This record gives sequence, structure tokens and C-alpha cells, in this order.
Amino acid sequence: MSNSSTIYSIAISAQATLDMHSLNNEGGEGNQIQTRMVNVIGGNGRMHNVNAISGDMFKHIQAEHLHRLAVSAGLPLSEGARTFNANRVNYDIDAGTDLLTALEEAKGDAAELDVILQRCAVTDLEGILVTAGGRSLPRKSVVEFGWVVGLPDHVETDSYFHVKYSADRSAGARAKAEGEGARGANVGQAIFHRPASSGIYAIVLNLEAARVGFNDLSQRYAIDEKARTARLKALLESVLYTFIEPAGAMRSTQNPHVVDFKGVVTVSRDVVPAPCMSPLKPVFEDDIQKIAAALNSLRPNAIEVKPFGSMGEFAQIMAELVQNATPLTLAVANGQK
Repeated sequence: MSNSSTIYSIAISAQATLDMHSLNNEGGEGNQIQTRMVNVIGGNGRMHNVNAISGDMFKHIQAEHLHRLAVSAGLPLSEGARTFNANRVNYDIDAGTDLLTALEEAKGDAAELDVILQRCAVTDLEGILVTAGGRSLPRKSVVEFGWVVGLPDHVETDSYFHVKYSADRSAGARAKAEGEGARGANVGQAIFHRPASSGIYAIVLNLEAARVGFNDLSQRYAIDEKARTARLKALLESVLYTFIEPAGAMRSTQNPHVVDFKGVVTVSRDVVPAPCMSPLKPVFEDDIQKIAAALNSLRPNAIEVKPFGSMGEFAQIMAELVQNATPLTLAVANGQK
């Protein structure tokens, strides 16, 4: 049985009300920007086509917050991670930094992964596939985001007319406009249509706290408990900021209105997965409570359920977790059977 304050895993199941956002688009066709749509089975068992934001987008938002927190806290970072390069340790290997020297001195994939985990907190938490230098060395992410999916019949996307005026036209363009009279008035105008979506979105998220600093190849920890705790605190704080400030596409003029945020945080204190149910199901909170009760009957006090009804309550829960965060140490890491 684990210590009552240690964390094995955390899951978040939530519904977010976002208005007038354009966080994720598929591209454009002509002068029309197209928003991302997906097909899902709703709680009524029927197929629905709804607006959605990819998990990649939210993972990038979270990673950006984590980068700032890691730099501020002085956590160890590769040169690639320090400059927020998506290649992280791959950048270091290609650039021939001292990380490459340390990897070349290590013997075998497990030893190389130890070096990577020790040298780069962001790579440890966010995961990566190390391909530089002919390698194929995976690091699975500690944090996992699902698609942020609109609830059927509770989300709508509209297209809005925009026009861009170009005041700084070339002398040739101005001369042409003057020569064409009225038709010249349209020179320098770009007409386009931009989408904006509003609705209630389902969010699912998992955090494997016990895997912070854990080498999946050697089945041992590459860093000590103090370092693991510091990284977990930064990770939890970055998740909080992800929902307080959901960055993404077109935020300069379509910063999303975060109207509401409610759901359930589940915390596992033992080697039991923190239960997570999709908020696409209307009674997801009840299901989570029942699953937690069943798991606690097998392993007493293993699961803690923390419902929240607003962004403020969610922030309070996450702040408490950050302040008291200690990752559970897997028994196998100490050679225990």
C-alpha cells in the first residue's frame, strides 16, 4: 500500500464551455478557412458530426506552459528544450552538444535513456522518439490528452466575413487604381471568411505521476525522488495553466471566451489507474464515483474523487495537488518483487 500523500496517476474528465474560438483549423479552401470536424458516438448511441480541437493542440499548449515553468524552476533541460525546439534532444544530438558525448559514452539503449531523462525534464514528461544519429529510442509521454470534442447538439460553428485592407500599396498598384477609376477602389482588399465555434466540449486527460523519471527499458528510476517531485509539480501546474489560458490558432482576434469548466479530478494513491470517463456521456460523474467505489473496495483508499463545478474550484484542486505532490515510487524500481 502506498503512502496516502503519494500519487500514482491522475485523470481529468471535464466539460468546458468555450465561446467564439478558432483554436484548431484544418486549413483553407479559396478564401474560406475550414474548421476541424469529427464524427463521434454521443451518449444517445447515435453518430454526430461535431466541432473538435485535437489533443495535439492542447498538448502543445501544455508543453509551452511547462517549458516556461521548467526554465523558471531551473529544471535540467537539453538545448533544444530550452529554446522550445520541438525536436528537443534530437536537436542536441544533431548539433553535437555535450549531450551527444554523454550518449556516446553510455552503453545500450537503457543507459542512453537514463542520460536523456537526467538531462531533460521536458523530454521526460512530454515524451519523444529519439531518431537522431541513427537511433530509434522511444520515450512515452507522462501526460496524455484526448481530443477536445464538442457535445452533440451543444456546439455550433459559424463563418464570418472579414476584409483586409492594404494601405501600403506599390506605386504601380496606385497608378493602376487611378487609371481604372471605380474599379481601382478594390485594389488592396482581401476578402475572406473565418470560422468561430461556440459550445460545450468534452475533455479527457491522464497523468502518469509514477512514471516521472522512470526508465521503461531498465525498469528503474534515472533520477532521485526530490527531482521527480519537482518535475511533477511543474507538470501539474502546467496542466492548470493549459485550461486557464487555452492558446491556439487565431487568438490575436478570437481569444476564446472560457465561460465554464466543470467535471471530476480523480487521484490514484496506489497501483490502480485513476478512473476517467468521457463527458460525452451525460452522467459521467456518477460513473466515475461508482468506479472509484469499486476500486476502493479492492484497494482501500486507493482512489480519491474531487468534483469541481467551476474553473475556480478546479484551480483550487490543482493548486492543492501541486503543493502536496509526491510521485509514488514503483516497487519494481527498487528491485522488489
